[in-house]
Parts: sequence; structure tokens; C-alpha cells
Amino acid sequence: MRGRKPKPTRLKLIEGNPGKRATNQHDLRSEPKVPTCPAHLCPAATAEWKRLARELFLLGIVMDLDRAALAAYSQAYGRWAEAERKLKDTPVLIKLPSGYIQPSPWLGIGNKQLELMAKYVAELGLSPVSRTRVEAKPPYQRKPWEFGREWVDPRSKFAGLLGPNQDDPAEEYLP
Repeated sequence: MRGRKPKPTRLKLIEGNPGKRATNQHDLRSEPKVPTCPAHLCPAATAEWKRLARELFLLGIVMDLDRAALAAYSQAYGRWAEAERKLKDTPVLIKLPSGYIQPSPWLGIGNKQLELMAKYVAELGLSPVSRTRVEAKPPYQRKPWEFGREWVDPRSKFAGLLGPNQDDPAEEYLP
């Protein structure tokens, strides 16, 4: 693949389109709902999932289609946390019966999980650098009883009194 990775249409619209390039009209769209936590995640990964899933959904970054990516990040986080706990109990360098000294296997596991986490952090917009590239608008949420295109700011008790938000350029891409 040549050049930069293409950005999802939703992120392009949030950031703005200074080059006035055409947006992808065939971008994948799904019913907006918070992804459910997979049962196979370890306890630390489940805690990380619960910490992030709803917040990322309200920001419009993840939806149900992104469940696997968020699960992979959460599992890498859980394994990294486990490796760090084990490293507290064991030395970083281990002397083998043959007399050689080698790094603890937990050090390698922890480092590999950190590498995986860094990749997913960039993809999901969780790092400070990736967040500076996104100019997020207030989170919008569909009322459960509405089937139209009206989105409201869940923080305001007066949201929706004046009708749908006309300022959201991503409105045409939402179901």
C-alpha cells in the first residue's frame, strides 16, 4: 500500500476537509450502538473495555463493527498488565542452571503487548498525538424511541427542543 492510510469518512468530516476532496460515499455504516464486551477477555481487559467502550462510542469513534479492534486492544492491555504484575514478583534478569543470564520471559511478553497496544492506540485515537488530529464535536446520541435522523447532546436537558442539529456535517452519513 502506498502513501498514508485512508481515514474513515466520519473522522474526515470531524476534522474538516481543507483540500475539498470528495468523501467516500460507500463507507461502511452500521446501526450506532455501543459494542458489547466479548466474554473471552481476561478481567483486566474487561475493566479496560468498560473504561473505554462507551466513551469512544459517544465520541463517534467506535461502533459495533469495531468490536474486534477494541477487544484486541483491551486484551493486549490485560496481558501487559499481567506481565507487569509478574515482573514485580520476579527479577528482570534470570540466571539459568547453565550459568548464563537471560532476561525474564515476562519482560518480552510485556514489551510485545506494549507494541501491540501502541498500534491499536493510534488506530482508535487514544494517544495524545492522535487526539490532536481530531477536532471532536460534542457527543451526540440517538434517542431510543426515535427512528429519524435527530441526534441530541445527551448532556443537555433541553437538547432536541429546536429540532435536529443542522451544524453536524456527518449528519448525512448517519442512519
